[in-house]
Amino acid sequence: MTIDDSAARSVVVIGVASSPYHELQECPPGPQRDGPEVRISVEPEFRDGLRGLGRHEAVDVLMWFDRAGDYELVQTSRTHPEWGPMGVFGLRSPHRPTPIGVSTVELIRVEPDAIVVRGLDCLDQTPIIDIKPAL
Repeated sequence: MTIDDSAARSVVVIGVASSPYHELQECPPGPQRDGPEVRISVEPEFRDGLRGLGRHEAVDVLMWFDRAGDYELVQTSRTHPEWGPMGVFGLRSPHRPTPIGVSTVELIRVEPDAIVVRGLDCLDQTPIIDIKPAL
């Protein structure tokens, strides 16, 4: 099924992550509490949306895995290969039917045009599609 309702909106890229990871093999398999700082630059038209975000200690960052490539519904975890074949929905694999990733990370600071978080697990220049306070 695809979403083709005329009222549906498209996925919008609100910013981009500057990460130290340039190859998929370098990227950790999930957010890292002690990981490096990652700056998420926010496009000018969305910067007002950062107001009040600094009141939160952690945020959920939704990413578009633009370089994930093809997916398979059954994969093997790279961190737990001993688990054997698993369905993609039971894994954090970037190789998904819709390449959306989400990570809950520590919010370090909010800048006028960006946020800085710790430990985001994405490649450099990954498109960011949403930022939300973590529950």
